[in-house]
Parts: sequence; structure tokens; C-alpha cells
Amino acid sequence: MGEFSISDAIQQFLEQSRIKGDIQAMQIEDAWEQIMGKTIARYTDKLQIIGDKLIITTHVAPLKNELIFQKEKIKARVNETLGKKIISEIIVH
Repeated sequence: MGEFSISDAIQQFLEQSRIKGDIQAMQIEDAWEQIMGKTIARYTDKLQIIGDKLIITTHVAPLKNELIFQKEKIKARVNETLGKKIISEIIVH
């Protein structure tokens, strides 16, 4: 039987778990203001990860347009913040 550190065991569990996306979404939510700024963070209603897609929900039409325009920049910033390429697509609702 091999030895694992607790960190390695937790990481392995998360890689195989369905809650991985929820935890990553929480990490993004915690850093959303730093990633996008106070104004955008204030008017973002919900962030959700499904597979490799980040779903951003807002009811502010001009913000939706801006987020759609900046999809590639958002994807790069989020992946940089998380330390690895997790998000490959941004969906704005």
C-alpha cells in the first residue's frame, strides 16, 4: 500500500468527485472581484462550472454584452487565477 499525504488524497478525491466543479466555482466566486473588478462582480448574479464551462449569469444587459465581448480574456484570467487550465468555454446568461 502506497503512502499519500492528506493533500494528495484530497486532490485525488476531488479529481474523481462530482463536487469538483462546485469547489472550483467557489474558488472563482471568491476571486471574481479581483478577476473582473468591483462593478462587474456586484452585478454578476451567479457563477457555475459544468464540466469545463464557466456559466456567468447576470440580468444587466450592457454587462452581458461586455462579458460576451471579453470571453477569451475572462477565460485566461480565470485559468490563471486557478493555476491550471480548467475553463475552456464561457457561457453568459
